[in-house]
Amino acid sequence: QLVELGYRGSGEVIKREEFYSRKAAAEQLLLSRRIQAPKLASANKEITEPLLRELADTEEANRTGKMTTIIFIRDRNSRQQEISGYIDYAHRLKSEDFEVYFAGKKKLLPRPSDLSYYNWENQTCCSNNTPNFQLITNHLEGLLFKSKRDRKIIVVDPKAQSYGDNTTRKEIKSDKYIQVIAYRHSTRRKT
Repeated sequence: QLVELGYRGSGEVIKREEFYSRKAAAEQLLLSRRIQAPKLASANKEITEPLLRELADTEEANRTGKMTTIIFIRDRNSRQQEISGYIDYAHRLKSEDFEVYFAGKKKLLPRPSDLSYYNWENQTCCSNNTPNFQLITNHLEGLLFKSKRDRKIIVVDPKAQSYGDNTTRKEIKSDKYIQVIAYRHSTRRKT
């Protein structure tokens, strides 16, 4: 009763009924956010380019955390320099608007901020960890990625017998890129 009368706290004084109605509204808002599906950048778009088709097929799983995808791209940048790199697709989806890629206005290329990046002309090399993957470089099998969700190793060596637990490798033939490979890693996350 003292709290209802306003003797305690410096905040706004409200009646018990008002408190319960605000609490119910807040819980309803949280529930609607959980139920609401993430907006897909590829939704309602006519996609014919093979890489973009692959990205559209895995977009929802990458957004929800059921899957993480590492994309290897080798191509030429705007200065016609050959570049290559590994892109954490799930991380890029969260940090960047993919509407421009799916609309065909911009070409998906590796950046120095991605998992790895190499410019073959000026020998620029960058490697970074992302929220989804840790880079392992000092290993006999070469470059490896460790999933931070389930701690499984993804092997990106094309001659490897296995690419890791729950991981598949898919080479994507595209006229717009020199070489594209997608490593799909299914996490054990339940959503």
